[in-house]
Amino acid sequence: MDVYYSITLTVHILVGLGVIGLVLVQHGKGADMGAAFGGGSSGSLFGATGSANFLSRTTAVLATGFFITSLTLAYMAGSRPEASSSSVMDAVKVEATVPAPVDDSKAKDIPK
Repeated sequence: MDVYYSITLTVHILVGLGVIGLVLVQHGKGADMGAAFGGGSSGSLFGATGSANFLSRTTAVLATGFFITSLTLAYMAGSRPEASSSSVMDAVKVEATVPAPVDDSKAKDIPK
């Protein structure tokens, strides 16, 4: 079970980084206004609208993968067997304390 959890967590992190990267690469809707003044992307690899469609679809696929891995990790965390102790503090080791020796020379100064 731990191997599947580790694999799912690794895929989840990689997909999350992919979504972040793709969102940062995409242009916003306001970026098209800059194209009207000579800053257009008509010479891009996918064409003027092809890159937007490709990046949008890829982002949607990665977002779906992120959602699925999130649900899978939540299910795996919920279905793990409970630990034998009910508290974190139950696992703390308590060491026995030894009382300090009493100095008899100072004991006579204490009124009884």
